[in-house]
Amino acid sequence: MTNHQMLNALAGNPAAPAGVLLRLLALDDHSIRHRLSYRESFPDEVAEAMLGHSDSRVRRVLAASWTIAPELRARLLDGPASDAYAVASGPMPYGMAVPPLPDRAYERLLTHERGMVRYETLNAAGVPDHVLVPLAGHPDPLFRLAACRRVWHALTDGVRAALLDDADPSVRRAAALWVVHEDEERTAELVDAYAGDWQLSEVVERGRLGPDLAERLFAGGTWLAHLARNPTLPAALASRLAHHEDPAVRLAVSARPELSEEQRAAIGWEIGPEDRLDTLRWVWDARADQDVLRRCATSAHPWLRRSAAVCRELPEDCVELLAGDEDFAVRLLLAERHPQAPAELLLDLYLHGTHRAVGMLVGRPQFPAAGLAARFGEAADPRARALALRDPEATPALLERLSRDPDADVRATVALDARLPVARVVELLADPDVASAAAGNPALPVAEMTALLDAAGVPE
Repeated sequence: MTNHQMLNALAGNPAAPAGVLLRLLALDDHSIRHRLSYRESFPDEVAEAMLGHSDSRVRRVLAASWTIAPELRARLLDGPASDAYAVASGPMPYGMAVPPLPDRAYERLLTHERGMVRYETLNAAGVPDHVLVPLAGHPDPLFRLAACRRVWHALTDGVRAALLDDADPSVRRAAALWVVHEDEERTAELVDAYAGDWQLSEVVERGRLGPDLAERLFAGGTWLAHLARNPTLPAALASRLAHHEDPAVRLAVSARPELSEEQRAAIGWEIGPEDRLDTLRWVWDARADQDVLRRCATSAHPWLRRSAAVCRELPEDCVELLAGDEDFAVRLLLAERHPQAPAELLLDLYLHGTHRAVGMLVGRPQFPAAGLAARFGEAADPRARALALRDPEATPALLERLSRDPDADVRATVALDARLPVARVVELLADPDVASAAAGNPALPVAEMTALLDAAGVPE
């Protein structure tokens, strides 16, 4: 444990008062300031100090925080003009929704004198639909392009028609991508427009194919794996790809919607347990159809089962079925995406899964808590013993015992627990393996926090 780790932990301590946080803010340390910006709450004087800080790096980390109130981020627009770009870029959390700024902030950003601020705002996460929809008629084609790409679902038929006939070719192409699945003519136009471009793969996979275009793409041989996933590819051409030398092409053919289980089994496809596969579009598009989801969930083909596992509409009996699937990816996707995934599935994956994603399952609402103390308080596996602390009924005796556990990770987990007696929290500050965890415990007295700052040489 280093002083730096200790100070980082103090910066995240939810009970740290303004005096402690202001001393930390005064340090010229980016990681500590970054940690401060991700607190769930700030005393007012700390927020004001960060908003008006002379160091632009402090203001930038505040602009990138998804935990602070959007109103605070918006107030950065009242400061130096250079902060506008950081506000426009905004937070980019993994797998989390970004809370939007107030509408008045978007008005300022979208009319900013600097083009890079305006265009960064168009692509920033969290911009509400009602802000983007009016931009479909904006004189700047980049604004129309952003509206077309991001809020097509919210546009009226008249506005969509205008975008499909837009004077700017990039806007027309972006609009056409929304309708190619039902329009042979636009599909053919986009195939020519995107020749040699990576976006051609999307057109080949999703566009409605006329016979001549299908034959031409088949003969071209460049995008065959994408072509094989197109449901409008004639069955005769798809069958000719079933024994292609490229395994990716054979796999794509094997997952086509019209095939029977026997036909799928006759194709030489392979899927490894670690292979990453996109959700099959035809399954996702039909997710409201219980019969389709049930057929996919009971298929022998893992790609169909993986695609069904991510659908919230999956029938209850299929949830139970896939929770016991032999394919690890099926079980993990179900645990990550379905709100009714069994608690025992999440627990089993967390304890026995090897994929890095299993560690995030403890944040799922249905991850179990009640009863874990009795189940795992004396488990041989330290990861299981640490889970015992999630139980709201964990006894003081268990907390005390686990605070002296031979495994440092277990001790660190209990060192963060606000139920641990204050005296024991203070004692753990002397344990070099878990001292930083103890420094983050909200039960730590302010006097001890101040003493840690003094010991680390942090000025008043």
